[in-house]
Amino acid sequence: MTTLPTLALTLLAGSSNLVPAPMEPPRKIVIAHRGASGYLPEHTLAAKAMAHAMGADYIEQDVVLSQDDIPVVLHDTQIDTVTDVARRFPGRARQDGRYYALDFSLAELRQLRVNERIDPKRGTPAFKGRFPPGQSSFQIATLEEELQLIQGINKSTGREAGIYPEIKRPAWHRRQGHDISKIVLAILNKYGYRTKADKVYVQCFDFSELRRVRTELGCQCKLIQLLGDGGDECANHPHLMTPGGLLEVAAVADGIGPSIRQVVAGKSRADARITDLVNNAHAAGLAVHPYTARADDLPPFAASIEELLDLVLVRAGADGIFTDHPDRATAFIRDKRHPSSP
Repeated sequence: MTTLPTLALTLLAGSSNLVPAPMEPPRKIVIAHRGASGYLPEHTLAAKAMAHAMGADYIEQDVVLSQDDIPVVLHDTQIDTVTDVARRFPGRARQDGRYYALDFSLAELRQLRVNERIDPKRGTPAFKGRFPPGQSSFQIATLEEELQLIQGINKSTGREAGIYPEIKRPAWHRRQGHDISKIVLAILNKYGYRTKADKVYVQCFDFSELRRVRTELGCQCKLIQLLGDGGDECANHPHLMTPGGLLEVAAVADGIGPSIRQVVAGKSRADARITDLVNNAHAAGLAVHPYTARADDLPPFAASIEELLDLVLVRAGADGIFTDHPDRATAFIRDKRHPSSP
């Protein structure tokens, strides 16, 4: 006589439907930092198209406002390091000697020629060996133009790349009478980016503004709290990086965007050390997308971008990575997920 335990084992052995297949861990995501900015001038439509073709899961948009409240895609509120504004509009700089997008109408911004980023102190390219200065012709794009491009390529290729907009310096914009968050969210809504189910992350360094975006402005998209590693807008966030601070972030946001050096510490390959940040963030239910992996600007603890990606994505366990070289990151993730047979 067959006992119930024996019958159960027989059924399990004979029916694959009763044995759950092992689940693969979620795929790490690649975020094209300002597009494929290692190959083409940052935040140009050409750089975004190239990032899509390289297989980026998400494409980043840093957003600032023009004088007439049009969101344009630029990393900085100042525009003199990535355009020829000083030559075309001499005398329009502020007292600090810098030229600001907010002081120019969209029609004026469209007259500018975008170039590879220049080091403002030296007047030389910030990254040697990238797209040659003065070559070809690139323009500033509006947020709407970029969303139209990405959605168009999504349709024509059948592969959906998401978007990853950053609201730049919201408090600075508001002090000058411009509510950038409200304007940006209205455009995201217009193009169908409304909920956590949509392929979008909205990021910001300003925690109080991120809270406002979620509560007062009612944004239901996935939100990312950026964590700075120094400087003005990117000021350090020591409290938010503690376990208690991460729980505060989790009440508002879905993840954090720390710098790579907040995830991996060390002054050489020999003393590379994984910090507790990723584990603490995961314990709070937060995703972690560090910035920025560059093949031509490596930290001292990595000899190649692949070694850096291994430290951040594999050893530290981050969920994604911002990179200027999305082709290298997508290839690394593909090879790790489906290694070749020996």
